[in-house]
Amino acid sequence: MSSYIIGTCGHIDHGKTSIIKAMNGFEGDTLKEEKERGITIDLSFSNISQGDKNIAFIDVPGHEKLVKNMISGAFGFDSVMIVVSATEGIKPQTVEHLEILKLLGVKDAVLVISKKDLLSEALLQSKMIEIQAFVAKYKFNIQAVVPVSIYDESSIETLKERLFSLELKNKEEQNFFRLYIDRTFSIKGKGSIVTGTVLGKEISVDDKLFVCDSNKTCKIKNMQVHEQDVERVKISNRVALNLTNVDAKELKKGFLLSKKGYLRGFKEIDISFASLGENRQLTHNKNYSIYIGSKRFEAKVTLFGSTEALEEGFATIKASNDIFSIYGEKLIIRDGNRTIAGATVLNPVSDPLRKSQKLQLLNALEERDFPKGYVILLEAHKKGLGLVSSAQRFALSHEEALNEAKTLENCFVDEKELIIYPVLTQKIIIDTVRAIYEKNPYALLSVSSLKLRLPWASASFIEASLQQLLEERLLVKEQNLYKSANVTEDLSVVLEKRILERLLKEDIAPTAPYNMYDDLDLDRKSGDDILKSLCSKKEVVRVEHNLFVHAQSLSKMILEMKNIIKEEAYIDIKNFKEKFPLSRKYLIAYLDYLDKFSEIKKENGKRFF
Repeated sequence: MSSYIIGTCGHIDHGKTSIIKAMNGFEGDTLKEEKERGITIDLSFSNISQGDKNIAFIDVPGHEKLVKNMISGAFGFDSVMIVVSATEGIKPQTVEHLEILKLLGVKDAVLVISKKDLLSEALLQSKMIEIQAFVAKYKFNIQAVVPVSIYDESSIETLKERLFSLELKNKEEQNFFRLYIDRTFSIKGKGSIVTGTVLGKEISVDDKLFVCDSNKTCKIKNMQVHEQDVERVKISNRVALNLTNVDAKELKKGFLLSKKGYLRGFKEIDISFASLGENRQLTHNKNYSIYIGSKRFEAKVTLFGSTEALEEGFATIKASNDIFSIYGEKLIIRDGNRTIAGATVLNPVSDPLRKSQKLQLLNALEERDFPKGYVILLEAHKKGLGLVSSAQRFALSHEEALNEAKTLENCFVDEKELIIYPVLTQKIIIDTVRAIYEKNPYALLSVSSLKLRLPWASASFIEASLQQLLEERLLVKEQNLYKSANVTEDLSVVLEKRILERLLKEDIAPTAPYNMYDDLDLDRKSGDDILKSLCSKKEVVRVEHNLFVHAQSLSKMILEMKNIIKEEAYIDIKNFKEKFPLSRKYLIAYLDYLDKFSEIKKENGKRFF
């Protein structure tokens, strides 16, 4: 079934809620205060269906003091019913709603002229022409103009048919699921319930979700679309989610649900903006109310290119809490009760860029020139630009992000690890490897051992760099190991000797194997193999998991321990440490090893003959 969301907009008491009730019988004003005051205060949700088409309505409040509630619903619209009273015509809230919808990028619309029964046919036609002319200034794609009266059933049926026949574009499917919570409550016996509009990919019952704002993981126990249980929901579905592992008190309107790992939060994001003009410019370094999805927060706005005010341009939003946004997302900027500007998120990820670099990046992102954006970002991320976050940063899938990256010159693209490196960065790897082999011609390294030294470099990038050294004949490769081309000796013999000499020198307090391998520039697996060989030859003894001791040193230590028993009748941690002030790790290991001798008995932590 295809599903679309149609919202309402218009001045208070122009009939938005009454028209929806006439179409589907749904009483939108259900809150006590709404009933008493006769106005819609919060968002209300209902639907109509015909065949395989479903239309979900978001009815928004028309009162000037409730514009913030209108915005939280409008971000999810696929189309809008612009409702204007035939008797009153365009009013202030009609104008503000139209401005907000334009700023949010809502294009498709149906113009509904309400209360047509209160005017003569001639006057109605005149009013319709006047209203259409005004709305045309906002450049909506008006697909139908329908005069209605809630007392004229045929006009309501005409409106329904027009709505079902709309040619609407589906929202652009994002690369991951998102949902801004617009209501949250709990039901006894069921638990936490949230409602919202599905953005991005579909989700299913039992899926795990991530509450970005509170860093909590939860699970979908059940889902309903228009009070019907469903197994999965997709983009533009209005859904109620029954969540487990999270308390309703921990969830708030405006919180964002997603899948874990897709979104990172930042206290600063960069935008392009356009103000409404008419003395409604954005002022540099001023605090504003920011509306994104159903979320509202206060933040400072700093401008690029001006220390005073601008009607349009680039700006940075600086908040006290993390903002979880994506490239291309729309937002509204208000000052008190005045809508000032609309904006598009260009850079949802905070990068360590100079101001000149940031300006270049924003220009590239506004033009959707992602390869150019990559190049600018690589100036700041010389040790690799990760494309794992491409869905958030560029609204691109991993495949799309890689395809853009492959157009770059002088870059190495690691398709497996999703990282772009400037080719010049290879010099860091090559210089590191050269320095190792110049200092130690007996070094025996692998890609994995070099990755431990250069954690920013992917295995493929290291391998490509080593290939250059192979071509220069500085190194030779044996299986997965690299050694100096100038060394002709049998390295296994040389390295066994070096390890033995080191263990003998370190005596009873030897270095942990991995530290020793790093000091000797030795691949860890090769080092393990050498120690196994030395143990099998009984030249080295494995005292415990991570403690290898030269056989001579161990024999000497065991003799000394037995002498302590002879002198003091026993040995324990205390008197052992008095003679050998080693760390507890070594003392316990040697005492445990002593237990292997048949003449030794252990009782209450003491060993004796």
